[in-house]
Amino acid sequence: MSFHEIRFPANLSFGSIGGPERRTEVVTLANGYEERNTPWAHSRRRYDAGLGMRSLDDVELMLAFFEARRGQLHGFRWKDWADYKTCPVSREPEFDDQIIGYGDGQSAEFQLSKTYQAGANPYLRPVVKPVAGTVTLGMEGDLLREAVHFDLDVTTGKVTLYNVPAAGVEITAGFEFDVPVRFDTDLIQVSVASFKAGNVPNVPVIEVRL
Repeated sequence: MSFHEIRFPANLSFGSIGGPERRTEVVTLANGYEERNTPWAHSRRRYDAGLGMRSLDDVELMLAFFEARRGQLHGFRWKDWADYKTCPVSREPEFDDQIIGYGDGQSAEFQLSKTYQAGANPYLRPVVKPVAGTVTLGMEGDLLREAVHFDLDVTTGKVTLYNVPAAGVEITAGFEFDVPVRFDTDLIQVSVASFKAGNVPNVPVIEVRL
């Protein structure tokens, strides 16, 4: 799969609508009870980029980005303004925001992740597109810095510690991240007249698995 490490203009994604989608298969039994299952381990996010456009200049910028991605052909980064940090969006990420793993005395590589906790069944979301320059790690409460204590692959979300942590040592992280997406259409229809009247084009965007 071809993926371009470029972010959709953040000023255009601001104001868009969208969020996570789950797939649940519901079977109603003869006695009225239900059986519910899902083939998806992770949610998939959908957005409409059209609602973030406020001027014809915005439309031109979006069309240029669409053409450069060749429609659905190439993926890209998307900033989800409602969920782009390991902490509440009202504050800055800290190195102890999220637990990303525990040392086993052998492995030095860890996958960045974010945990969604509400009750007894937390959801752990792998993060594969961290934002460069925002990632800090922690080990036993001590701050670790990139290129001093660890290396980061911003294309996969994997971090490699310079020193292998001992068994049971807690590894934490804080960072900003993007969502890997692609356009969910090969056709963008824009009417200049209707845009000036308040109507915006439909620009569907969907998360991709990497």
